[in-house]
Amino acid sequence: MRLAIESCDAEKLARQVVNALRAHAPEEVELVLETEPALPPVAADPDKLRQVLSNLVDNAVKYSPQGGLVRIGIARAGTRIRFRVADQGLGIPRAEHERIFEKFYRLDPDLTRGVGGTGLGLYICRELVDRMEGRIWVVSDGRGGSTFSVELPSAE
Repeated sequence: MRLAIESCDAEKLARQVVNALRAHAPEEVELVLETEPALPPVAADPDKLRQVLSNLVDNAVKYSPQGGLVRIGIARAGTRIRFRVADQGLGIPRAEHERIFEKFYRLDPDLTRGVGGTGLGLYICRELVDRMEGRIWVVSDGRGGSTFSVELPSAE
């Protein structure tokens, strides 16, 4: 897979993703984009970054069966740009925080939570973020809500 790293407008990319997914999100889910003012550009492959953000926001919607707020945030983190996707959904047990990024790993293989998938989405996100010299992680207490963060280098 080839990547074309370039200077990208982080807010514009995130807004495109949020607007596209907002059109397909259930009414009971509210998508909100929050950005720090005067953000520097991010060094990323714009198509791959859109793919990562789309997957994270789509998962946040999918794993929020009762609806609620999905917040997409962008802010500086030192010399990096941090994208954050936070939901009020089912949560992820701490013991699973690393495993969910493994190929074909499913937190709920028996579909008891009613959410399907291949177990590839977060693995692909991790691979793309790694190749753009970034990092991805999740914070969740396992009882409710998850926050996925992606940090990529600033283009400044």
